[in-house]
Amino acid sequence: MKRFYGYIRVSTQKQGERGVSLQEQKSAIETYARREALDVVEWFEERVTAAKRGRPAFSKMLSKLNNGDAHGFIIHKIDRSTRNLKDWADIGELIEAGRDVRIATDNLDLHTRGGRLTADIQAVVAADFIRNLRDETRKGIMGRLRQGLYPFAAPIGYLDQGPGRLKTFDPERAHLIRAAFELYASGRFSLSQLKAELGQRGLRTRSGRAVSKSQLGRILNNPFYAGQIRVASMSETFAGAHKPLISMTTFNQVKLVLTGRAHSQKQIHDFLFRRLLKCGGCGRTLIGERQKGHVYYRCQDRSCPVTTIREEMADAAFNETFGRIEFSKGEIAEIRSFLPRNDAEWAIQDEVLAKSLKLRMEKCQSRLDRLTNVMLDGVISPDLYAQHQASLTRALINARQKLNGIEAHRGEIQETVEKYLELLESLKVSYESGNRVRKRELITATTSNRLLEGKNLSIELFEPFCGLQKTPDLQKCCLSRDEPRTLARRIYWTVKQEQDEQTAANDNHPEAGSDTQADEAA
Repeated sequence: MKRFYGYIRVSTQKQGERGVSLQEQKSAIETYARREALDVVEWFEERVTAAKRGRPAFSKMLSKLNNGDAHGFIIHKIDRSTRNLKDWADIGELIEAGRDVRIATDNLDLHTRGGRLTADIQAVVAADFIRNLRDETRKGIMGRLRQGLYPFAAPIGYLDQGPGRLKTFDPERAHLIRAAFELYASGRFSLSQLKAELGQRGLRTRSGRAVSKSQLGRILNNPFYAGQIRVASMSETFAGAHKPLISMTTFNQVKLVLTGRAHSQKQIHDFLFRRLLKCGGCGRTLIGERQKGHVYYRCQDRSCPVTTIREEMADAAFNETFGRIEFSKGEIAEIRSFLPRNDAEWAIQDEVLAKSLKLRMEKCQSRLDRLTNVMLDGVISPDLYAQHQASLTRALINARQKLNGIEAHRGEIQETVEKYLELLESLKVSYESGNRVRKRELITATTSNRLLEGKNLSIELFEPFCGLQKTPDLQKCCLSRDEPRTLARRIYWTVKQEQDEQTAANDNHPEAGSDTQADEAA
């Protein structure tokens, strides 16, 4: 009885787990072998596509046949053995070498001219089927991408909601992925340090494993988290319709750190006032040093007059300053009563901002359409098109994020105002009881300049704190006619200014640059 191999295959692992197709193929081959009096001595099972070369089980079977370990092999159908013409050519060489190839469902004699011709036609049809399927799949993927949908598995931090639906935040991991971007953007963490920090905070993959360093690098390089969709095999960038996890500004800052173009902060000594105090003479940052059990801060410029201060003295100066701007609970309650009136006034400005953003989005979309037309007309090269298309898409995403976030923007203002009020109510107590990290946070949040002249430490406060010292009168007059005249309005006005300045800074970011060349070409 002739020795034969049996080969069965399905295209995916999921199909193999169901097992129906594999069982049917094996049953058909066994029935054929009994009818033809053939002995199937070994089975080769595969759960991968036949569209590409390099299938392990198929290659192993061909190798054993070349060594003469069996007379031939039996397959269920031609498209089960191969769907690319190179593998079919390898099978043809085996047939030419005298090996017997049988097809269980077709009565074809591959050693005759007519049988080979019929089999060749079936192999060509199978290969063409794969090419057509690939083209249709690409069309479907492009359609989804142009709609702002991501037709692949959701990256970590997001969850799949089914075909044709937007990805949503993963409640278990989204805040940790956001923290990863923010921590790395600060420049204080290497990838290894960030991996350890996120591991301590509990970040795990969906399989429950710790996120590796390479995975973390891919996460930080993925613009999906900032609202963009980029596919490695395509040169085009798409504006995602999903809700971004981080701002484009944060993503761009992370890119600068990853490429080494941002200043990386390396902490050597964890002194309380490290990089916080400056020399009043030359403006340089004071450096800390430990002498006889005490920490001193001195000017690093030896040509400067001797300027030093002990850490305890600087700590007392901040404590005294914060004591002058602390308010009672009754005064804070009276300030809060003014906030709804201010919120209604700023809502009018939000409407104006929304109209401006809509006009900006229309302009970006119009330029994208013109850019596509000039590329199709051959005025600009595909590479130049991809460059300007990505830039315009980023600008469109920025405008869309700001438009969608106007209500959130107002909520951020209210939230920041509440933080200011909490500070005013307990700033001195928080500073006295805070640890080293908390004290540094309070100093950077409330003070702008901290200059040492001789032994005197001059502390300048940010708005609105600088106008609240010594005179906690709620109807206090301000120095400028352009400033609000009540304390509540002064706080609200300060926060709104900060938000507007941040928005302007984002608008002027180089990543959202213009497409002058493309406009000229159009």
